[in-house]
Amino acid sequence: MLATPSGECSASALAAYCNGIGRVPAGAHRCARRTLLDTLGVAAAGSMTQAGRASLKAAGEIWGDGAAPVWFSKRRLPPVGSAFVNATYAAALDLDDGHRQASGHPAAAIVPAVLAVATSAGSSGNRLLSAIVLGYEIAVRISAARDIRTIRTTDTGLWCGAGVAAACGWLTGQSTAVIAHAIAIAGQTATSQAATGWTKLGHTVKEGIPWATANGLQAVALAAAGHRGPLDILDEAALYDRQRLVGNYSKSWAIEEAYFKLYSCCRWGHAAIDGALALAQRLQAGPNDIEGLLIETFERALTLPNQNEPRSAEAAQYSIPFCVALALVHGEKALLPMDDAHLSDNRVTGLAGRIRLSSARDYAYSFPAGTPARVTMTAKGKSETIEVLYPRGEPQNPLTARELREKFLKLSSALSQEQRSDIAAMVNGLGIHQDPAALIEALSGSS
Repeated sequence: MLATPSGECSASALAAYCNGIGRVPAGAHRCARRTLLDTLGVAAAGSMTQAGRASLKAAGEIWGDGAAPVWFSKRRLPPVGSAFVNATYAAALDLDDGHRQASGHPAAAIVPAVLAVATSAGSSGNRLLSAIVLGYEIAVRISAARDIRTIRTTDTGLWCGAGVAAACGWLTGQSTAVIAHAIAIAGQTATSQAATGWTKLGHTVKEGIPWATANGLQAVALAAAGHRGPLDILDEAALYDRQRLVGNYSKSWAIEEAYFKLYSCCRWGHAAIDGALALAQRLQAGPNDIEGLLIETFERALTLPNQNEPRSAEAAQYSIPFCVALALVHGEKALLPMDDAHLSDNRVTGLAGRIRLSSARDYAYSFPAGTPARVTMTAKGKSETIEVLYPRGEPQNPLTARELREKFLKLSSALSQEQRSDIAAMVNGLGIHQDPAALIEALSGSS
């Protein structure tokens, strides 16, 4: 790993770090394949959402035709347009992977961008996987270097574009200077996420991941053409911890500590869902038996809209009471993914109205390292409490390879059995005995 010269701008140090890497270790490649397959499964389901359809419809008008494929279709766009649409697919259902240090979702941006660029660059499987690992690393470092507890929003669109710029700059063989300026340009022009924190209306812009993905790719093109970014963008000591940005390089990689989701909603509610389901089983309580449910969690989770009767899928994704109630009424599979029909289900909204949220003093400093919850259920004249420190899918409570494969198969069920099998096989063999061209071909089949 590289040392950081004293006085060097952090953006330049990160770019030098990338260009000092020839190929990442096999263990990180295995994690990249896992993340890749998870992202493709989530995207398959996301392609059928309103946001996914709208992005596909508009992308041609915005960027025109090109050679990079839009997944699960015969449509081809320029790499930036393809990455935008595919990132929309990956982020739409809030089922994409995440990382605790970043408090956000790197893969929904990194994977679509890298695959779009790899198509035109003729990249090998090993180089593609390494680009995913590097982009993930840079994005997580930038987000984790902030004091997430003090910032207005943790939205991924504020920082994932820099990871895209780093990954795709490295993948296309750009100089260290170009990658550094691309990182800086992506950061300076990132989406503002202006309404996050106060809007109560569901919307498909959400965390701005597709916009940041496209912006990161455009930043590489701009830097390669001579545009200059503010290379000291990451060097304000009050905002970024330099040691977390460019220090502590070791044999571990951020992608190795990704978490994966089984519920199509904000990660901040997953511990509560796990706890509520466990208590319902323990008490043998059906939805009508539940007299009340108290969820004690960390303070930041209470800043979500948390509407009992959300009017859109996106609003529902950010409502802990609604998602807990949905899982209790219809089972956890109702969140893989969420069905809009449940928004008008009186059994769900009625139960959501009996759920109370409270901040727990002992969880005051848990976030962002953890998203715990303590759930107390009152049913059938009994009251029991359970604490969930690590929801399912965290590195401390991981999903098995079988569970991840079942998630992929469930979310990609609209594809043919042959296409699903081909995609899984191509991902598992990527960098071993398969090259990206075969995977791109499998993804380009129409559903």
